[in-house]
Amino acid sequence: MNKRVFIIHGWDGYPEEGWFPWLKKELEAKGFKVTVPQMPETEVPRIQKWVPKLASVVGTADEHTYFVGHSLGCQTIVRYLESLPEGIKVGGAVFVAGFFKHLSGLEDDPDVRETDRHWLGTPVNLAQVKSHLTKSVAVFSDDDPYVPLDNQNDFREKLGSEIIIEHAMKHFSGSQDITELPIVLEKLLALSA
Repeated sequence: MNKRVFIIHGWDGYPEEGWFPWLKKELEAKGFKVTVPQMPETEVPRIQKWVPKLASVVGTADEHTYFVGHSLGCQTIVRYLESLPEGIKVGGAVFVAGFFKHLSGLEDDPDVRETDRHWLGTPVNLAQVKSHLTKSVAVFSDDDPYVPLDNQNDFREKLGSEIIIEHAMKHFSGSQDITELPIVLEKLLALSA
């Protein structure tokens, strides 16, 4: 069976941003079927729109299904996994700059604050998520202006994720000229081996 990878961009993101095209090309060269969906209304992302979108793109998830999320894309993947029926397990996930605790450095704009409250104020059952997630890796940067390093604790303690801390990669964004992210490719290949 073909292994499938879904790469989910973050808030204000898009499929052709940053390192997503590079990762898609690298994975396709190794035989993966890769999908990078355009998530809806990226300037005001909402759980009730993003999770159903991901569910419709994935179709039926199984142990040959893998996920890569960036920033809010990690939240989306986790909330999608939480919604799966009991007994369904996916192959794994690589979370890049994911968060459950808090964000920092956000502009003081009412829409930004509302989006922050919307995602962080809506509870997620990480034990239930873990029941669907065989293996995961969470990648952080030691100088991320938005995702403080203490966000790693829930990934480690509640999801059992392997934690990787990269040096001086900021928020791993295309706007910061990050066009390749070899650690994600390496970890995804290891998860799917």
